[in-house]
Amino acid sequence: MLKKLKSVSSSVAGRARDGASKASDSVRSKAGKGDQYLVALDIGTEFVKALIGKVSDDGNTVEIIGVGRAHQALTDMQAGAISDIAGVVENCDKALNEAEQQANVSVRTAIIGIAGELVKGTTTTIRVVRKQSTKPLDIAEMEKIINLVQNRAQEKAKQQLAWELGGKEVEVRLVNSALVSIEIDGYPVTNPIGFQGKDVVIQLYTAFAPMIHIGALEKTAQELDLDLLAVAAEPFAVSRAVIGNNTNQSLSAILMDVGGGTTDIAVVNEGGVQGTKMFGIGGRAYTHAVERDLGVDFEEAEELKVGLSNNKVPAQRRPAIEAALGKTADVWLGGIELALSEFTKLDHLPHRLFLCGGGSSLDLLMHRLEDSKWHKNLPFTRKPTVHHIRPEQVAGIVDHTGKVNDHTYITAMGLLRVGMDTMQFGAGGESIRDKIDKMLST
Repeated sequence: MLKKLKSVSSSVAGRARDGASKASDSVRSKAGKGDQYLVALDIGTEFVKALIGKVSDDGNTVEIIGVGRAHQALTDMQAGAISDIAGVVENCDKALNEAEQQANVSVRTAIIGIAGELVKGTTTTIRVVRKQSTKPLDIAEMEKIINLVQNRAQEKAKQQLAWELGGKEVEVRLVNSALVSIEIDGYPVTNPIGFQGKDVVIQLYTAFAPMIHIGALEKTAQELDLDLLAVAAEPFAVSRAVIGNNTNQSLSAILMDVGGGTTDIAVVNEGGVQGTKMFGIGGRAYTHAVERDLGVDFEEAEELKVGLSNNKVPAQRRPAIEAALGKTADVWLGGIELALSEFTKLDHLPHRLFLCGGGSSLDLLMHRLEDSKWHKNLPFTRKPTVHHIRPEQVAGIVDHTGKVNDHTYITAMGLLRVGMDTMQFGAGGESIRDKIDKMLST
């Protein structure tokens, strides 16, 4: 059965609606009582994307049946985080209603992505020496170990945020948790329950986000009259999209989501998420560079930037645009190098780079990753290869609309994947027992 978190608040009667959105009331009764649906909201700096998915009877596949998209204003988001709740709610409403009209169904169970420089995701390794090595491991003992790892990771996230914010204390909340690996007396296992042994070494990926950012998303869901199934760190969602449950368990790759305000990076090693990093350079930084260097307004700068990739810019203007974009690209590559240099626990970095997000549509970025020497000071065993993630690579998600046709929808598809996992194995906020069941099954 579908497990839902309680609505954030019952004080709001329903979704804020304009005249066009009222039309969706007529399709509200179309959902069958036995059907399960999900809506994924990718609230990006530049666009809100909404995907409505129908979950298969066995819970292993989601069919996309509705797609919606709405443009964000310049002041709605800052560095990947909501800065104007009312503006974002209005844009989400537009995207949701477009998706509902296509799907011919109104959906309330939602998974929402969270991003931004203050979302901290890392893999923590802990070694536990058991006093009773001949006693088989059980759920109760695993609960204690998982709690210990999560608490340690939470303190680390709070300390890191305090350092970045000049000593300011920030409350954080766990948004995602996934087992990377488990070893018992040096022997790798996929499910530790029932094993004997003295030394238990666990690697656990955890992502924490500031409560102020989570609160803004919860308020947005409340205003939209959505039941919030889960909040997911977007780089984790991208990794779930690519890894899936069983198809890519040996995958090693660097996944990069280049959005409008941030670049989110996930490093996956042999099917396990080693960590996620985010920094505040995305597509809008390139637009602002053109705006500043060429002395044009933001809208014209955006047209010039996009026109560079689709050959709609006059030849005489190309050098100046390329020079403006190139300077920002150099800073962006420096941010990638700095982020990847922090993965010190890996002997070497995966040599495959997979990109997604609207910001990665800029040809210049792909060319710089392929042609420059940004990787020389990092532990790569060979020159990295660079590709876009294609929708057909996303495990367990099938598009029936024909609209999900490029790399800009990968994050939203990943959110559907996380939502499907959560429905199948238990929602975040459930007991540690449920979390262990979920983690051992993903």
